Amino acid sequence: MQALGHLRSIHFLLLGWVLACGPTLAAEQIAVDLYKTNCAICHDDGLTPQVPGGPTQTAQAPSRAILRLLLPEQIFLALDKGSMTRQGSQLSVTEKRLLAEYLTEKRFSAKPEDPIPASAYCNSSGSPFQSSLAGSVWNGWGVTPDNRRYQPDPGGLSAANVPRLKLKWAFGFPGESSASTQPVVAGGRLYIGSIAGNVYSLDARTGCIHWRFVTKAGVRSAAVLGKGPSGVLTVFFGDLQNNVYAVNAATGKPLWQVRVEDHPISRITGSPTLYNGTLYVPVASREESQPSNPEYECCTARGSLVALNALTGKRLWKSYVIADPPRPIQKNAAGTQMYGPSGGGIWSAPTIDAKLQRIYVGTGNNYSPPARKTTDAIVAFDMKTGKLLWSQQSTPGDVWNGSCMTRSPDHSNCPLGPSPDFDYGSSPVLTELPGGRRMLVAAGKSGVAHGLDPDRQGQVIWDHELGSGGFDEGVIWGSASDGQKMYVALDTVAGNPSRQGGGLFALDLSSGKTLWSTPTPACGDRKPCVPALIAAVSAMPGVVFAGSVDGFMRAYSSTNGSILWSFDTMRDFTTVNGVPAKGGSISGGGAAIAEGMMFTNSGYSHHGGVAPGNVLLAFAIE
Repeated sequence: MQALGHLRSIHFLLLGWVLACGPTLAAEQIAVDLYKTNCAICHDDGLTPQVPGGPTQTAQAPSRAILRLLLPEQIFLALDKGSMTRQGSQLSVTEKRLLAEYLTEKRFSAKPEDPIPASAYCNSSGSPFQSSLAGSVWNGWGVTPDNRRYQPDPGGLSAANVPRLKLKWAFGFPGESSASTQPVVAGGRLYIGSIAGNVYSLDARTGCIHWRFVTKAGVRSAAVLGKGPSGVLTVFFGDLQNNVYAVNAATGKPLWQVRVEDHPISRITGSPTLYNGTLYVPVASREESQPSNPEYECCTARGSLVALNALTGKRLWKSYVIADPPRPIQKNAAGTQMYGPSGGGIWSAPTIDAKLQRIYVGTGNNYSPPARKTTDAIVAFDMKTGKLLWSQQSTPGDVWNGSCMTRSPDHSNCPLGPSPDFDYGSSPVLTELPGGRRMLVAAGKSGVAHGLDPDRQGQVIWDHELGSGGFDEGVIWGSASDGQKMYVALDTVAGNPSRQGGGLFALDLSSGKTLWSTPTPACGDRKPCVPALIAAVSAMPGVVFAGSVDGFMRAYSSTNGSILWSFDTMRDFTTVNGVPAKGGSISGGGAAIAEGMMFTNSGYSHHGGVAPGNVLLAFAIE
């Protein structure tokens, strides 16, 4: 969506008439104009974004067909407080409502009910709060600060009994179209945020709500638990307007809140990482989608890493991925001033190296020239000072933004020459091989996995191409490691531009060679049918969990890749909180394994997802 500009003055009187007279043909025409001017570039059906002269790339935003499946309340929430808040800030309340009803072809409820009934909250039967992080927990994005996404203590789950997993309860996120945040589990509680701007503390056994915290914007990052003010067990998380919160884990009461970035389109999507009293917050941005408007002055956002005192929220340091600030570089064909360098967003959770006192992050592509060596790279920062220590780049010269798509009405802001958009959306994993050798393993949208030596300035140990990559393809959200293998979910494989044929790979850590691979089962006549893997992988002894775009959550044998268990989440669910809910594409955060249970979100309509949804599912042994 772009700024309304002249439309606001044209529609002002008509909107007043619409409010006074109710739905009219004039109202529909206003909605059509709003859509054409602000939304069509990203949401029109049948348009495939593509770098001029480069490889075909799949659509980034949900199509009109997907939007039609939603409720107007869901579209309104996305514009007002969720993933489209930046674009929605350009619209009046009435314009948002008109647009929401036009896109969904449905009317707002005349008497909207309370989305969270009182019966959804825990009574005396809820589990008592436990302040300890000992035992079987899934804390933060990757269980531990090294982001292995490996659960050594599943709390009773095993490869032998995983086939007996049964759905225990389902929880519906009211007014949502995507459910992709990584669940966090500790002490009998599950903590999870939502795009509508709610963070919940649920009872892990029953799904009842212990408390709900309302944020200033949507939440996509996982929470992380640890000591906060006065030693209180605290939940830390960020939102899509760059606010970081510290909340009492027992009560949901706010302890502190700070804003870590002022750039209007920057956002926190990666999960904060807590280590030794310091919270490390990654900052990315949605600016690369804006330059499709030739009047947009592309680009000024830079990815950054911010260190905060966990007790007070005070900033200790802030370091940018691209050190030099943007400056005027040239004017585009439309006469708009362009700026650079820009980009290098950190989309995922930072990884802690306690031995060397370093932090590792994966970075995104450049948005505008000149290209910098710290983009599309694994970058190391000093833990105490934030000094950038080294960078290992996998794709040099990758300068890409939204104006490079074929669907863009204007390519004025697109840099010369095709760029692949091969950024890292997932965290690097720090692991140790059986012989004691340490290794950083990482994979990105290029479809290539890398083994790096953290003790030798990120020197490349091995590279292994798994399949084709591209815009919203390759390896998206995250891998896992048990210290012997690296488990990688691949969206596509070479020769399948339609995204058919993704699969799960197990790589030998010492050599990078494929030990086994399991193609995602075909979905036949299922609609929609996209058997690709995007969501983060989660592992435990003997088992790897991976969710697919067509809605299946599967458990694979870590020994040979055979499928031990599967569950079709693309259906309607009766929920413990009384909210209508359905499953869909599984993306973003992966399975959380803790306390003898497995938890997963289902429903995703952005960035490669094909089916919206709004449900959290909890499984246990029958």
